[in-house]
Amino acid sequence: MELGKLGAFCFTEHLTLDEVDEAVEHTERMGYSAFWHPEVFRHEPFCLASRMLSRTEKLIIATGVTNIYIRDPYAARSGQNMLTKLFGGRYLLGLGVSHATAAVYRGYEYGSPLAKMSDYLDRMDGAGRVIPELEESMPTVLAALGPKMIALAGERTSGAHPYNVTPDHTAMARGILGPDKWLCVEQKVMLETDSGTAREAAREHMAAFLVKANYRNAWLRMGFSEDDINDGGSDRFIDAMVAWGDESVVRQRIQEHWDAGASHVCIQAIDAATPLKPDLNALSVLAPEPAAVTV
Repeated sequence: MELGKLGAFCFTEHLTLDEVDEAVEHTERMGYSAFWHPEVFRHEPFCLASRMLSRTEKLIIATGVTNIYIRDPYAARSGQNMLTKLFGGRYLLGLGVSHATAAVYRGYEYGSPLAKMSDYLDRMDGAGRVIPELEESMPTVLAALGPKMIALAGERTSGAHPYNVTPDHTAMARGILGPDKWLCVEQKVMLETDSGTAREAAREHMAAFLVKANYRNAWLRMGFSEDDINDGGSDRFIDAMVAWGDESVVRQRIQEHWDAGASHVCIQAIDAATPLKPDLNALSVLAPEPAAVTV
């Protein structure tokens, strides 16, 4: 699989299926190499990936990420295998331990993230002995914020997919992964130059993440304080999470991730008027130049 330097990330949870179609087709037209979508509640990610793959020709569809508490490793490997087989190796599987609240809500006991993921990967490997191997590669990446999970991603998979991070975190992750693994970093962007409007929209978008322990612990390791994270987030924190401003400012943040060692940056374009939906115009403005990296 050739994974270009720039992709798009989209929360499909708040979109109708017609809106999902529009977003993924627009992303391909604009020349992005991959379209990333997370698993939440509304859309089952393997089914949705199949729909998106069927509506595109070259675009890589990546789950960023599927929740390992929701399906057993054999089902995950089988789904990955089938999507790869059906769509010519354009599927990229992202796996994550999600958050304690999401696991408990679904009736699961939330255990040690590292031990849970390591065991899950072991059992996926076991499934691989039953499910026929394909000629196409079946890359997998892990949602990884802390050093130990990043190291596990480098040891066991194609690389890491950090979310809600800074370029300094990207540099740290690259140092752990080494030079050859994928480092697929998500970055929120907003083409809005008014500070009040941008930060208000950014806080609305970030609200759901501020209460999740995994992210809070990661942000504290990144050098933010509890005061930075509480009460909607300080301006310093919000500006670090959401790159807002004109095109040049946003492109500079993307470049900072590449300079820090990201092999792929997937931008989540936020519309200031509707912060929970993607800004397709921003994806047009920030469209990449043709380029690809192979791992």
